[in-house]
Amino acid sequence: MTQIDAYLNFNGNTRQAMTFYKECLGGELFLQTVAETPMADRCPEGMKNQIMHSSLTKGSVIIMASDMVGTDGLQVGNNISLSINCSSEQEVHDFFTNLSADGQIIEPLKEMFWGAIYGCVIDKFGIRWMFNFDTKGKTEH
Repeated sequence: MTQIDAYLNFNGNTRQAMTFYKECLGGELFLQTVAETPMADRCPEGMKNQIMHSSLTKGSVIIMASDMVGTDGLQVGNNISLSINCSSEQEVHDFFTNLSADGQIIEPLKEMFWGAIYGCVIDKFGIRWMFNFDTKGKTEH
């Protein structure tokens, strides 16, 4: 099932923010540091304990967050994205193409280390969209 979730960005305090949200909302918290990913050797030593990806799940509510921000740093407007978890490879390509029209491609769609096709765009209205299609165990093309 296709689903849209909020994806938050923080300036090095994702762990504290997501722990706070867990205390407030309950649910199950997952935290992955940069050091726990294949990206670790490409990042400065000071980033190794920062959060690459986190998720707080309670029922159908999912909040995701990261300390990873672009080269411009954290700014109002790039601190939240809409993340679409697509239900097919065709859907992820269609959504990406449609929402990137007259916008800016931040990350082209490609296979990622977590077993998904992923891409990121800013649409013509300035909204950041993240697209993900989980390819693990899927044979659809």
